Amino acid sequence: MALISSDVERTIKFYQELLEFPLTEIIENRDYKGSSHFFFDIGNGNLLAFFDFPGLDLGPYQEVLGGLHHVAISVDPATWERLRGKLEMAGVPHQIESGASIYFKDPDGARLELLADHLGEMYGSRVL
Repeated sequence: MALISSDVERTIKFYQELLEFPLTEIIENRDYKGSSHFFFDIGNGNLLAFFDFPGLDLGPYQEVLGGLHHVAISVDPATWERLRGKLEMAGVPHQIESGASIYFKDPDGARLELLADHLGEMYGSRVL
């Protein structure tokens, strides 16, 4: 999965510092000169990728039929609690559902969910 970043530094600060997902690599995008392709380790052997496209006015993120609705990321319950506190301290608007899901938006408007379950579980039930 790849998302768009309108500001690489802001995106890195949000995902690495606030959400604690380490930046693993940043390379030049081979398809668009001057563009970056960068990755965050979101755990369980998964990476979340981003592109920036300087000079292209792509406009803000929009939810559209058939497009990305949200990215759900499983984290252990202790990490979920810590990140919930960090989101609150940073003033990031969010919504908690079922006591185990936090929904919020990244700086470019992409909707994210942190699920307080181990990978392969949902609300305490095994799904894989």
